[in-house]
Amino acid sequence: MKDAKLLDQLTEGDVQISRIDPTDWYVGLKNPTLQLMVYGQGIREAEVSVRGAKLDSLVRLDSPNYLLVYLNVKGAKAGNLPLTFKLDGKETTVAYQLKEREMAGSERKGFTNADVLYMLMPDRFAQGTEKPLELKDESSFILRPSSNYKVDRSQPSLRHGGNLEGIRQHLDYFNELGVTALWFTPVLENNSPDSENGFSTYHGYATTDYYRVDPRFGTNEDYRRLVSEAHQKGLKVVMDMIFNHCGFEHPWTKDMPSKDWLNTPDWLTESEQSGHDPMTGFGDNAGESKYLQTSYKLTPVLDPYASKVDLKETVEGWFVPSMPDLNQHNPHVMRYLIQNSKWWIETVGIDGIRMDTYPYAYADAMAEWMKELDEEYPNFNTVGETWVTEPGYTAAWQKDSKMAPANSYLKTVMDFSFFDKLNQAKHEETDGWWNGFNRIYNSFVYDYLYVNPSSVMAFIENHDTDRYLGNGCDTLSLKQALALLLTINRTPQLYYGTEVLMNGTKEVTDGNVRRDFPGGFPGDTHNCFTAVGRTPAENAMFNWLSRLLHWRQANPLIIEGSQTQFIPWKGVYVIARQHDGHASLTILNGTSQPAVFEVARYAEIIGQTQQALDIITEKAVPLDKDIELSPRQTLILAF
Repeated sequence: MKDAKLLDQLTEGDVQISRIDPTDWYVGLKNPTLQLMVYGQGIREAEVSVRGAKLDSLVRLDSPNYLLVYLNVKGAKAGNLPLTFKLDGKETTVAYQLKEREMAGSERKGFTNADVLYMLMPDRFAQGTEKPLELKDESSFILRPSSNYKVDRSQPSLRHGGNLEGIRQHLDYFNELGVTALWFTPVLENNSPDSENGFSTYHGYATTDYYRVDPRFGTNEDYRRLVSEAHQKGLKVVMDMIFNHCGFEHPWTKDMPSKDWLNTPDWLTESEQSGHDPMTGFGDNAGESKYLQTSYKLTPVLDPYASKVDLKETVEGWFVPSMPDLNQHNPHVMRYLIQNSKWWIETVGIDGIRMDTYPYAYADAMAEWMKELDEEYPNFNTVGETWVTEPGYTAAWQKDSKMAPANSYLKTVMDFSFFDKLNQAKHEETDGWWNGFNRIYNSFVYDYLYVNPSSVMAFIENHDTDRYLGNGCDTLSLKQALALLLTINRTPQLYYGTEVLMNGTKEVTDGNVRRDFPGGFPGDTHNCFTAVGRTPAENAMFNWLSRLLHWRQANPLIIEGSQTQFIPWKGVYVIARQHDGHASLTILNGTSQPAVFEVARYAEIIGQTQQALDIITEKAVPLDKDIELSPRQTLILAF
């Protein structure tokens, strides 16, 4: 598999073609349309002919340096597809490659509620070489130099040097822990320079090449190898994608294909004239700028009373000045993005997609993407980031929701309500009405709004939030949060390092919740990848969580079982799961005082059962009498 790069070795002739996206394609997909975005000086006016496929249309964009070639490849055979470009009496032939698929789309299995996703940031997890890879001047677009950057682990907002090889070398760690799927924050090229005040795009959310793994992380082949070896170890891989925006250094901003390729495109000219900062985007005339900032308020997208100005700010405003907002209502933009997602599925074999900033993009265009992806890959899965903390909003985004004005076709949504209520509850005493775990109870009562509650992704923290532990180390509270997360009717997601008590808050910088995993980098004296390297407290947490995760794996009680929750009673919150004559009880003392689990109150679940198994300690627990609970105790019983 070749990385995205110049096509010199594939061409014969004098017409200058710098690149074609996609870099190659696959035969046998249900949608036979193939959009080729051709880059080259003056290529817009070229005439094109093809052998082995049907030429449907040529789209000549505003910029003279792009040409869209639409092919119909129905019935085409794998191999080289000759594309001939004629321009100004010159002629060039490109041997465009069509490939066989490794499997039918229906055979690709996505993540489900049987999985536990482990989210990590490649730059911060582990470095698999002695030093970071050096970027070379091998532009994958129309020639441009690679941006300067620093690797400085002492600076929370600069790159730290983690890479894909570092992740690959620690695949056994994930098996030991007990997770079943890995979600990496974006791995694609982020060719943005570091800012003068110490910020970079280490996080990966400012894409400058949709077909190339960032060289700092490795190559496309490294990514494919990592996914393949993860599969061999029973681990799925979820790819983080961004359709709402790209990076400011993407060639589309320097030479925009068409005037409507981006939202608020006039600001690009203004920013160049004013001299923008690469991270803030603003020059000297920021007060008079045509720049449109998103409000970050997602409610107008579904609000039946939303004003036009509010909706425009949400979906057309830029996320930040360094991330230009893509116009998904331009059909050529959307076709490019749809094809890109299919290409990564076919080329690397990813098992799912996490779509960043989902409601910030046009909902109808995103539904078109999801519908086409579902038709091609019916057993695949995509989770959308839907950051509103009310269940009614989140549920409306799920596929087949009766509450939404139109079908989103998005199977999995993120449970920000659970995250929000849990992070409030951890600071409170559970009383008889609203506080503490009552908040969780009162969130789950709205599960009737979801078409499929088990396909809702729950989490207690992620890369955009404070870590659950904050700046402390309250393991009693953390165990309660994790016990809930891993036993409720949800698809759970963990954040890297929680198992070894990593903490931090965003009050100074996001980098403080994205610290390096201990032991992942050369020179680390503290190594949390091994029991010997972990402290006693870290081992205690790791072992507790690992036991719970392994108990959950392939457990029909959690994956298929019904759920019953009890209103918190005298400070105790209980959630039960039942399946095929088996049951579990997640029992949480939501107070800082001793409490009692009154067995008789839960008779509808316990029945005549005399004892249960504590799944953490593997000790028998009598159920013929009440159970004394210590402050903030967590107890998970199975019988």
